[in-house]
Amino acid sequence: MTTVEVAVRVVLVGIGATWIMDLWTAFLKALGVPTLNYALVGRLIGHLRGGQLVHASIGKAAPIQGERLLGWAVHYAVGIAFAALLVICCGADWLHDPSWRAALGVGVATLVFPLFVMQPAMGAGIAGSRTPTPLKNALRSLATHVIFGGGLYISALLLARIWA
Repeated sequence: MTTVEVAVRVVLVGIGATWIMDLWTAFLKALGVPTLNYALVGRLIGHLRGGQLVHASIGKAAPIQGERLLGWAVHYAVGIAFAALLVICCGADWLHDPSWRAALGVGVATLVFPLFVMQPAMGAGIAGSRTPTPLKNALRSLATHVIFGGGLYISALLLARIWA
């Protein structure tokens, strides 16, 4: 497999896994469960340009022009980066013969990012400790990242069957 083919497959797997995760969050939202507003991710990233790394409450921070689009772009870029992490850990052969255990493991490992980077930076504290329901929020994040891991596996499996 060429480097370009690996890169294209990683991008497609990352997009597919992120899209599957988005289906999950849309389902939760339809049930009335609060979900992340990606405009706030864009706001956080937008404020990084000005040197502000941490916010008391990202919702109260000044809006950034184009924050919704920026947030969604970052969301998918991170999904692609996590797919690349999986391939770096398992090797490019994983793309031809994906293992659900590796995908699920990476999905769960990526939970570190929201709990220990994003939530503290957005003002929610480590693992959402400053929210009214930190355990519930952490478990919801865990479920979402398990779904993402499943999305990595499903996307790679479908791609391996389509693109032999």
